[in-house]
Amino acid sequence: MQVVTTVAEMRRLRAQMTGGVGLVPTMGYLHEGHLSLVRCARAENEHVVATIFVNPTQFGPQEDYQRYPRDPERDLRLLEQEGTDVVFMPEVEEIYPPGFDAWVEVGESLTGRLEGAFRPGHLRGVTTVVAKLFNVVQAQRAYFGQKDGQQLAVIRKMVADLNMTVEVVAVPTVREPDGLAMSSRNSYLSPEERRAATVLWRSLCRARELFDGGERRAEVIRREMRDVLASEPLAEVDYVSVVDAETLAELETISRAAMVSLAVRIGSTRLIDNVTLAD
Repeated sequence: MQVVTTVAEMRRLRAQMTGGVGLVPTMGYLHEGHLSLVRCARAENEHVVATIFVNPTQFGPQEDYQRYPRDPERDLRLLEQEGTDVVFMPEVEEIYPPGFDAWVEVGESLTGRLEGAFRPGHLRGVTTVVAKLFNVVQAQRAYFGQKDGQQLAVIRKMVADLNMTVEVVAVPTVREPDGLAMSSRNSYLSPEERRAATVLWRSLCRARELFDGGERRAEVIRREMRDVLASEPLAEVDYVSVVDAETLAELETISRAAMVSLAVRIGSTRLIDNVTLAD
């Protein structure tokens, strides 16, 4: 496994690769969810490139950029164990050099709601850094987890509208035994908060139970989900949403694939999760 820190080094190694290249973009502090992306990439490509970059432009001024968990030595060990060929670990100045002022944005119809409404500028930071990584690595496929459902939809829209040639591959969310979606931010939770955080999964399970029972009224599903969340005193809800899985428009009635998502604060930790409902 080779570790590189500059765009020039990454491009030099990429030029030596023949066959399919799979890209796994991460912010590090890897868990089983990240490793599932690497395994999918390993199974489908001749070469796997992983990136570790805590992207400052997707964090707001009051968010957790400085304290976001980091453990690069452990990350590299895990990536090597999974057969990663190249790890691109640039410094901030390599991605955003002095004078940087070019941004990639997807329109408000996808980015002005959900995470975009609660975290202004977040998705612009995501699309900009992902576009740069796509440009540098020139992978045939790029792997993303379904846990960040809006991010996935936004990246797919960017790729389609800008005629990028990379295939965006969605990989199912990996969960703890009690249902909590794996996330680097789970490390912030105290033992009491960790127990409380399972309310997100219970709320999503309630949505799926209603849907499987024939309920198609989105407002009924939202209300029942909120009732589950209200049963947990430590849970502070940012949003509960039932949207069209492609357009992210809030639904009144579910008639095709819908993404049910939520953002909830448990103590000082903000967690997101989602499931897709489809006949």
